[in-house]
Amino acid sequence: MENEAKDVKVRFHLVTKEFDMYKKKADKIKALFHLNKEPIPTFWALKGISFEVKAGETIGLIGINGSGKSTLSNVLSSILPATTGEMTINGETSIIAIGAGLRGNLTGVENIRFKALMSGLTNQEIDQQMESIIEFADLGDFINQPVKSYSSGMRSRLGFAIAVHNNPDILIIDEALSVGDETFYQKCVDKIMEFKEQGKTIFFVSHSLNQIKKICDRVMWMHYGDLRMFGPTKDVVAEYTEFTNWFKKLSKEEQQRYQRNCKQAQKDFSLEDMVDNRASKQFATKEQCEKYKKKVLRSKNHADKMTVTTKVLTWGCVAIMFFTGLTVMSGHSLSNTMMHPWNLFKWVPNKKRIENQLKKEQQKKLKQSTNKEENDLESAAYEIDFPDDKI
Repeated sequence: MENEAKDVKVRFHLVTKEFDMYKKKADKIKALFHLNKEPIPTFWALKGISFEVKAGETIGLIGINGSGKSTLSNVLSSILPATTGEMTINGETSIIAIGAGLRGNLTGVENIRFKALMSGLTNQEIDQQMESIIEFADLGDFINQPVKSYSSGMRSRLGFAIAVHNNPDILIIDEALSVGDETFYQKCVDKIMEFKEQGKTIFFVSHSLNQIKKICDRVMWMHYGDLRMFGPTKDVVAEYTEFTNWFKKLSKEEQQRYQRNCKQAQKDFSLEDMVDNRASKQFATKEQCEKYKKKVLRSKNHADKMTVTTKVLTWGCVAIMFFTGLTVMSGHSLSNTMMHPWNLFKWVPNKKRIENQLKKEQQKKLKQSTNKEENDLESAAYEIDFPDDKI
């Protein structure tokens, strides 16, 4: 059992991901201050995903658009935080997606250095790998051109070349091979096979079932936030093909109705109902069910507490800014207002404020001139040459 636990590279238990569906940008700002009159609708991209992947496995991720493949990839690579659930990821992850993390204004060479530095490599290590990365990307003179001028295939080549040279423990490839030519695709496949021989774990997201069959040991079929099937490549691909053939035979209206129902189920998903169903299936006693529910919902409660803390801090910052602005506008000094807060209610009119300021400046100049005259008189007294007989 201990050896099996050590071999597990990735473990997910009831992992969920919830997104807030804001209609306007202003709603995001209102949400910070809890000013929304109506509750914000939510969308569950992942609805309680559980699986285990061992070291050295290559896992395919398939599913129709909107099924949650990319969300799962981003959660795996820690780009997105999970809403609830338990995750165990043993090793460094690196994600390859079309143009992921590339800066359009930087050249290919500059992006190589930028992404490598972000991955924790030193400048010396980057210099040692630079030629190898450029050679693998095979972009020619375009390597010195801004990435914003690249095609999607060129961006994919550059992103793949950078990621594989970071030597990650877990490699996540999200549709990065779907836009490359046959020559580059074969080069990528050879590199993936090399990683497999080294015992690295790979997650491969693709719509190409031929690529999945060629590369993957097992396949995960994602379907509108659910893990519908996870098993040997041959079995899962066969089931998925049967589903897609059935879906294609439906009329356009039936397809749209089916998709609407699936998406509505993602909006109506309830975390508490999911935990209740899982608990009732796994445990017999009520005490065991309650203990299990608390364990699963713990991360959700923590996230809610963090949200409350964020709101408190935000309101505190706003209060400080308001207090400072009101102090400046009232014509009092900040230190004076902090010592005597009631001064905020003693508004100093503009005219009086200007008069006070002019009076202070006049007093300052008068004091300076007085000091100067005293100094001049004192210095003149020392310069008087008295006769000897008068002393």
